[in-house]
Amino acid sequence: MRVKEITGFLETYAPLQLQESYDNAGLIVGDKESEVTGALITLDVTPEVLNEAVSTGKNMIIAHHPLIFKGIKKLTGSNTVEQIVIDAIKNDIAIYAAHTNLDNLFEGVNKILAGKLQLENLKILKPQNNSLKKIVCFCPVSHAEQVRNAILGAGAGNIGNYSDCSFNVEGTGTFKAGENTNPFTGKKGKLHFEQEVRIETVVPEYNVNNVITAMKEVHPYEEVAYDIYPLDNFFEKTGAGMTGYLKKATKPEEFLKTVKHTLKGVLRHSPLVNRKIEKVAVCGGSGSFLIDAAYNSGADIFITADIKYHDFFRYNGSMTIVDAGHFETEQFARDLLFDILKKKFPTFALQISNVNTNAVSYF
Repeated sequence: MRVKEITGFLETYAPLQLQESYDNAGLIVGDKESEVTGALITLDVTPEVLNEAVSTGKNMIIAHHPLIFKGIKKLTGSNTVEQIVIDAIKNDIAIYAAHTNLDNLFEGVNKILAGKLQLENLKILKPQNNSLKKIVCFCPVSHAEQVRNAILGAGAGNIGNYSDCSFNVEGTGTFKAGENTNPFTGKKGKLHFEQEVRIETVVPEYNVNNVITAMKEVHPYEEVAYDIYPLDNFFEKTGAGMTGYLKKATKPEEFLKTVKHTLKGVLRHSPLVNRKIEKVAVCGGSGSFLIDAAYNSGADIFITADIKYHDFFRYNGSMTIVDAGHFETEQFARDLLFDILKKKFPTFALQISNVNTNAVSYF
């Protein structure tokens, strides 16, 4: 198996277009054409993780956090990142990261975190806007079903919990085939009228090219007529954070015990709300930018990490803000990556790293 087969699947699951502008997800070290015999999955790439990969015969590391965030001007081994890159190259180990693209996915880091906390009726906390496109294509009536199925099968037409959504209307299309054409119907140099179906549906921006390719593969025309429109609609399946509900309203103290036990960490929090917890908002990793969104969603409590001191004063008494730790709230990304890869490549040698990469210790 080649590196590009692993990365290609991961980028189909969590497209790189979903990553934030500051991020550096994707293949960071290595040749996409190289053979890969096994992969080690981790949250962070550290010297200890690299040594583990070497000792266990894994020539690929798949991490949640990118090893490199900023550009490297020199590669002299003067710091830990540079030394890891050098050692990875020496040992022919590829390094890949699925970061905010995995965070911003409904089936991503926040869903698995919410699941561990036993939340139900999950929704993206802050859906992305301007990330939906409308695709409209025109094809002869005889091929409408075939074209429509290709478009929908490539990932278009999903609205909320409904799939295969499209609008179809018949009309008359006109065209005149030029001299150097081979028209599916009609004659060269003569205006032709054809009964056609206008098929329109929505598709996430990151999937537009796949849908267009699938459409063209089955469309009978030499030149396929189609339009792509930008939409202002929110896309409810991508975005930051997540909300959900507890099966049973729970006292704040009891729920915090559950959070502490589940995440196996230390909790910092603002004053507890004077009511039972029902609606919960979560964001794995640094989620302080979502405090307002969590409050506006009606959450009783917001669980995330990297909260600054003064942020704990916000919504004092109206919503409890919990800093549960960066590593702790994202640790399950390893399980997610392992599970989706194992399902796709059941015989491929995969292993979750045994190294605890949490950089924060408590005295």
